[in-house]
Amino acid sequence: MRRIFAAVLVAVVSCLASPAARAAGNHALRVGSDISYAPLEFYAQGSRHARGFDLDLIRAVAGKMGRPVTIVNHDFSTLLSAVQQGRLDLGISAITDTRARERQVNFVDYLLVGTGMLVPRGNPHHVFNLGGLCGLTVDLQAGTSQQAAVRAQSKECRSVGLGPVHILAFPTDVAAFKAFAAGRSDVHLSDYPVVAYLALTVGHGKRYEVVGRQFSVAPYGIAVAKNRPALLAAVRRALQGVIADGTYDRLLKKWGLVQAALRSVPINAGPLFER
Repeated sequence: MRRIFAAVLVAVVSCLASPAARAAGNHALRVGSDISYAPLEFYAQGSRHARGFDLDLIRAVAGKMGRPVTIVNHDFSTLLSAVQQGRLDLGISAITDTRARERQVNFVDYLLVGTGMLVPRGNPHHVFNLGGLCGLTVDLQAGTSQQAAVRAQSKECRSVGLGPVHILAFPTDVAAFKAFAAGRSDVHLSDYPVVAYLALTVGHGKRYEVVGRQFSVAPYGIAVAKNRPALLAAVRRALQGVIADGTYDRLLKKWGLVQAALRSVPINAGPLFER
């Protein structure tokens, strides 16, 4: 998924809590996030108020812990090292939990995300899974897991005598969606949260819809330093509380992410989804 490789340069705020406050465990949790990826974390147009599912969730988790929270806009490429070094308490930024990343930090997993398929409302081509793409034109960002999956599916289509999937690949996801909006493709493929947000917001939610089940899924995780097991356990308990009291479901519905629900709260489950 694109977020595995993304590194958008943004302003970094750096201000450490005192050792005494940290030891007391009552200072504001400093949570790093690259606030550039709607609907997970982003700034509303014309505003510097940080919004999104991730930020709503971490505020709810901090509330369960009885801790205030400070959101720090941080470069994605160095977010895990900042958590590892103790400059941030936590990291939440659509971070895919992978085996490689687990060598740096631990993850409290909270969302299961893969690729989603966006089509015009009414689903005129009756697409419900990858097999339904045979003979159609799809758009996507070049070099992504979506492109690899569709290439493999196109071979499957040919092997059973169906038309191949015609792929329009673009340098950015934004450019790919523009082609779809202009009618150049039948299906727009991107990370599930992205297409879910487009379906929710474009044309007041009446122009497009997400169809079928997302595929090539992997968990997103809240990053915690490996030398802070008490914090890891506290975040996990708090997230379990947020799920139990219905807040998690309300946030999923608010941001159009119901299909990405992860009902359990595993630690470091990412490698289970890697091939």
